[in-house]
Amino acid sequence: MILILGLVVATACDAQDTQEARATPGTPIHSDSLSPKQQAIPLIASFMAASDMPKLNAALNHGLDAGLTISEAKEVLVQLYAYVGFPKSLNALGELLKVVDARKQRGIQDLPGREPSRAIPTGDELVAVGTANQTKISGAPVKGPVFDFAPIINQYLQAHLFGDIFERDNLDWGSRELATVGALAATPGVEAQLRSHMAASMRVGLTAPQLRQLIQALAEHGDPQASKRASEALAQALALMKK
Repeated sequence: MILILGLVVATACDAQDTQEARATPGTPIHSDSLSPKQQAIPLIASFMAASDMPKLNAALNHGLDAGLTISEAKEVLVQLYAYVGFPKSLNALGELLKVVDARKQRGIQDLPGREPSRAIPTGDELVAVGTANQTKISGAPVKGPVFDFAPIINQYLQAHLFGDIFERDNLDWGSRELATVGALAATPGVEAQLRSHMAASMRVGLTAPQLRQLIQALAEHGDPQASKRASEALAQALALMKK
């Protein structure tokens, strides 16, 4: 009976992971629960942002056990330099390298995953693609006093973050938002950005029940304060969406 139950659970998880893998980066996938692989991503991001290496080590192991490929884990940690800085990203990638090497020594062969399947545009085409991605994820063209005051920051966002990074299709947009929310929740003082990314998460296909599951995971396995910030941000994002 235990074996049969395990096979049923594994089959269900495999089906959901297959659905994720077939999706293009911006394709919404609606569900009321996160897959085991998805559940691991915000915890990895949270511990990276907090520079908690022992917990990051454990979260990376858990994520790989849940089916996260090495490529996906690397992509999460690379992307987050745009949100929490190069030093934390480099340290986290070093920790992932140690985790992968240690697992190899124990005879665990993790799935390598894949690299992006298409070339990233350059020049004006990159800016155009990045601006379109930014608008889709943000729900409207991004503008405001800060961007009027320092237009170059939005140019960097459009060309690099939403262009160079979000055009890499070896990690879907939902997973990228799970990582961003996890990292921002662990970072005091960025509540406005966290609220924006809660809304962005739902625009790219994540659901409120899935985000509540993320919040619960942060409460149980991460930082209670991060969970509290995430809960408040989700409530605010949902309230704004009703207006």
